[in-house]
Amino acid sequence: MTADLIGRVKTGDERAFRQLIGPYQGELQLHCYRILGSAQDAEDALQETLLAAWRGLAHFEGRSSVRTWLYRVATSCCLKTLRSASRRPPVNWPPPGVDPPEPNGAGEVIWLQPYPDILLEGLADATPGPEARYEATEAISLAFITALQALPPRQRTALILRDVLGFPTSQVAGILDSSEDSAASALKRARATMRHRYPPATRRQPPPRPGSPEERDLVDRFTRAYQDGDVAALVALLTEDISVTMPPLPVEYHGRDLVARFLASTGLRPGRRSRLIPTRANGQPAFGLYVQDPQAGISHAAGLLVLTLTGDKVCGMTGFDTSVPPLFGLPRTLPG
Repeated sequence: MTADLIGRVKTGDERAFRQLIGPYQGELQLHCYRILGSAQDAEDALQETLLAAWRGLAHFEGRSSVRTWLYRVATSCCLKTLRSASRRPPVNWPPPGVDPPEPNGAGEVIWLQPYPDILLEGLADATPGPEARYEATEAISLAFITALQALPPRQRTALILRDVLGFPTSQVAGILDSSEDSAASALKRARATMRHRYPPATRRQPPPRPGSPEERDLVDRFTRAYQDGDVAALVALLTEDISVTMPPLPVEYHGRDLVARFLASTGLRPGRRSRLIPTRANGQPAFGLYVQDPQAGISHAAGLLVLTLTGDKVCGMTGFDTSVPPLFGLPRTLPG
């Protein structure tokens, strides 16, 4: 069947191309996201991958599977993007009328964007190969994606291909168009950096299972506290070492006391009324954040908020700007 489709594609049959490539598009887009850290950049890289695959299939010799060949094309497109990209610039902070406390951290991955869970459904790479070291759910979390961005591009790609997707080192070398020794060396260096940047998950209690009563209860309590502007109730749900990051802002807040002061002066400040619309990003609970405009009688999208959970607490909050909600199908405004 595959050989027949390839033969038809080589004659210029676009329908055959869609049949051949279709099963892999979701996992290729996720692969691009892991490398690039931006959902929008991943979509652009996927389109470039499909175009390059359409042009390149005429020269496909069948020495690897179509899937492996597509990963080679996608990886090449992503590495090209990283060589030429100007990542998202930081924005001015704080906005007028807001007086937050001084941050105690600096955000490095200001181009980070969340990934809608709806794009994760039914992916072919949900069960990685036997060489993988990371579970599929862990390897999409914001913490993992953020840690990946600290790696040089080829090291990052080698680790994703080997430890996330489970490709053997020989195939990783082929995808990267390098020797096995070079691929193994890049992987070794990447693992050393990840041990520092992304400590083992066993140091924390695991999060509640997605969609479980425990997760729903925690998310409901967070929603009520946030929408009520109840700083004390919300802070009671946070771990002592809670972290708040806000790409593309290059600032971070760490520790419950400082985060409490930050929330009281920004999202939960007196006079500000917010609505949270639930969604999911990176396998984690998330919300479209809307701020009520009493003059116009509507609520305006103010960004997207993603929670990282541990046990029955929130250990991370990542806020994104107003460019992100449309990626999740969320409207710019809400009535009332």
